[in-house]
Amino acid sequence: QVQLVESGGDLVQPGGSLRLSCAASGSIFRIATLGWSRQAPGKQREFVADIRSGGAAVYGDSVKGRFTISPINANNTGYLQMNSLTPEDTAVYYCDAAVTTTSRSTSMYRGQGTQVTVSS
Repeated sequence: QVQLVESGGDLVQPGGSLRLSCAASGSIFRIATLGWSRQAPGKQREFVADIRSGGAAVYGDSVKGRFTISPINANNTGYLQMNSLTPEDTAVYYCDAAVTTTSRSTSMYRGQGTQVTVSS
């Protein structure tokens, strides 16, 4: 019913920037929250950021001041701007969204992830 597709992951040098995109499609009535999490090899999934439809954003401590999450736009696409990247930011980044479908059921959805590698 609902699909989330992340894009924008890449290999970048330390200190560089990337912008990740999350495109939602399907039987969407409303997206209440959009979030990003990440998982590095051998580590547990880590909260990165999320934003509610009203615009309030929350960030994980490790990314505060460096990452900026954008709200969903009219095309049901959200973004994560990542600046001052370090090797510790290397991970698969996942988009998560709380979506109400046109049948008025609400569920959490997650995309398949996009790889971000920070290395010189």
